[in-house]
Amino acid sequence: MKEKDIINDYLSMINSSLTTYASMISQTDDSQLRKQLQQMRDDDENRQYKIYECAKQKGYYKPADSASQTEINKVRSELTTQG
Repeated sequence: MKEKDIINDYLSMINSSLTTYASMISQTDDSQLRKQLQQMRDDDENRQYKIYECAKQKGYYKPADSASQTEINKVRSELTTQG
């Protein structure tokens, strides 16, 4: 297996775990368990960002182009007027 594939698989697994943490945290009533899950999520978010930076530097991952300020304002407006 190539390094690129390993890094992309690892990123995919971390992203999946972050989704799982979000679901578990929102459904947990026990405050100690909730804090532990939040810490685990935070650790994975930090790990994900480090791996993402590595993949980007090696050219294994190309992020989407940045949104223009007009696009950002449009989405912000749509989100704040819903409800």
